[in-house]
Amino acid sequence: MKTLIKIFSILIFAFCLFSCSEDLVEQAQTGALKGKVVKRGSNVPLANVKIFTTPTTQTVFSAADGSFEIPSMPIGNYSVKAELSGYITNFQAVNIQNQNQVVTVVFEMSDDTSLNSPPTAPQLLSPIDNAVNQPLSVELTWNATDPDTTDVLKYSLTIKNNLDTNVIQVNDLTANHYTLSNLKFGVSYFWQVSVSDGIHQPVLSQISKFTTNTVPVNRYHYVQKQNGNFVIISSDGQGNSFQLTSSSYNSWRPRKNNNAGLIAFLRTEGGSTHIYTVNPDGSNPFKVTTVAAAGFNNYEMDFSWSTNGQEIIYSNFNKLYRINKDGSGLNLIYTTPDGSMISECDWSYDGSKIALKTNDYSGYNTKIYVIDTNGNVMKTVLTGASGASGGLNFSIDGQLLLFTRDISGYQDGSGNYRQLDTHIFIYNLTNDTVNDISAESEKPMGTNDLDPRFSPNNAQVIFMNTSNDNISQKNIMVIDLNSSMTDLSRSSVFTNGEMPDYE
Repeated sequence: MKTLIKIFSILIFAFCLFSCSEDLVEQAQTGALKGKVVKRGSNVPLANVKIFTTPTTQTVFSAADGSFEIPSMPIGNYSVKAELSGYITNFQAVNIQNQNQVVTVVFEMSDDTSLNSPPTAPQLLSPIDNAVNQPLSVELTWNATDPDTTDVLKYSLTIKNNLDTNVIQVNDLTANHYTLSNLKFGVSYFWQVSVSDGIHQPVLSQISKFTTNTVPVNRYHYVQKQNGNFVIISSDGQGNSFQLTSSSYNSWRPRKNNNAGLIAFLRTEGGSTHIYTVNPDGSNPFKVTTVAAAGFNNYEMDFSWSTNGQEIIYSNFNKLYRINKDGSGLNLIYTTPDGSMISECDWSYDGSKIALKTNDYSGYNTKIYVIDTNGNVMKTVLTGASGASGGLNFSIDGQLLLFTRDISGYQDGSGNYRQLDTHIFIYNLTNDTVNDISAESEKPMGTNDLDPRFSPNNAQVIFMNTSNDNISQKNIMVIDLNSSMTDLSRSSVFTNGEMPDYE
């Protein structure tokens, strides 16, 4: 009996030992999977990619160099999946057939944008191709679509012209329109739009062309204050205006000469004041003077063209100079005998006489007189009067002279040169009579009439009227003249303007 029990125990132990050995053999039948994950097209390693299998073994993540490993995978067939946010999930089949076999795979993953479609080429809507007579400020519009409605489209705009090599480039536009300003007259502009969805290469439109208006023959020029600087406005008087000079510069006192085909004006340069000229479209600014224009107050100064448009006269303190429009031939033609400063001058149409206004360093003790080309005094128009005066301009025949005077006689000791009741007068050089056309046209009380100029036909006087508070809006007006210089009427021409010129 004991012998049978021993034999039975040995058999049970042997069976258990055999079963355990069989299990150990089955667990040892494994291999390994190694691999690397890269971005398709560039082979840049991708980190943190989730790697897992079906049937399930282990889940691992790729390292910084894109590598990964799943060890101890039982022999068999697997589907291995690679997942990373922003990339298309990738699958590979793996077959581990032998004990300790190492299978190597490479996952090339494509980002989600590979399924994205590019936008359509922009269609240029306005101005239409080959449009003409366009204004100097043009609204460019276009349209583009994208099959992927969630994409954000950005546009780039390129503009060239047939005048120079300048290229205007505007990038990162999200709207499908853009206002193109400060264009030049009579110039053809070529424009093209590219669109990008941030995924594909930008898509280009066709090139479209438009041409601006030719240079208008504007007769009015005046000054406005913009961002602390004076700018010159050119207008036809019918509401069509454009800015002649850049607001980056301080430019004032426009004077057009039709024979020269230029507009001259004063401009600040490095703390000094010089005379410049530009074409009627504002192009080709040219500095004429080498000796600066200077006086007690640069904004109270004035200069004058010769009728033929070849020369300009201007002052520098107590000296009067003549210079050619190209900057050559500077000549001193007059010096005040008493050392007083010349603030304003005007040259008669026939070139035979020059009107001058002189004053002291405060702008007062003024004197207005007329000299011949040799410097001899022909007429004394105003002397010994208190207060401010100025505004010189000859009539076409040279027999009438405009000037202004503050009849209040006020003299501002603060240096602001404030005027209280300035009127426009016409002095007749033939009979020495004086007419107060401000009074005859019923100038409003508390205002000043300043900067007068005869119209080209002498039928009107254009001028600026403003409150004497020195802060109110300045407006440009005209007075209609008649032979008796009585019961004159005045009317408004431009609002928010000063220093008018009418040629």
